[in-house]
Amino acid sequence: MNTERSHILDRIRQAGPGRVFTPKDFLDVVNRDAADQALSRLARSGAIKRLARGLYSTPKRNPRLGIDVPPDLDEIAAALGRQTGSRIVPSGAVAANQLGLSTQVPAKPVYFSDGRSRTVRVGQYTVQIKHAQPKDLPAGTPKTALVVQALRFLGKDAITDQVIQSIQNVLTMDERKQLLDDAKYATDWLCQAVRRISLANEHTTDG
Repeated sequence: MNTERSHILDRIRQAGPGRVFTPKDFLDVVNRDAADQALSRLARSGAIKRLARGLYSTPKRNPRLGIDVPPDLDEIAAALGRQTGSRIVPSGAVAANQLGLSTQVPAKPVYFSDGRSRTVRVGQYTVQIKHAQPKDLPAGTPKTALVVQALRFLGKDAITDQVIQSIQNVLTMDERKQLLDDAKYATDWLCQAVRRISLANEHTTDG
């Protein structure tokens, strides 16, 4: 067990502070019982923190304030998805806020999933997972899905040049190309917005 716990701890340390884990993340090196026991012991020793049942994180400190800070909500949501083997994407309100397109901070962050609906209390946060049909979840990478959700939330009339520029600033050229491919079956106005992002990228590249 000491060796298994050592393997798990090494991987956690390599991932860095603020990462969130579940026992399933270690089933390639240990069995489930061993993972559960190792993570429980590491939590009791203070090496990691137990956030909720089957959910752990590496400590993360604010260097200026010298206090521990909670992990990123996306980290928590992604771990919850891995825990149940389901896909998780942020709601439009969460996505728009994370991309800096909206100053509205959701009081209770909502994520959509092709798995079951549930509400998970993690420290001071309540993460709400709502079931959605797979066809209603945007395709692509986590970053491009985030953009699609944000655009849907803002709506057609709110897609200004400033919004297009803000999205460009957070996407690499490869991600912009991927976004164009991911959104090709979306509604017409959403496709047009994505094309504006892609075409602006092409002009920048040519110049």
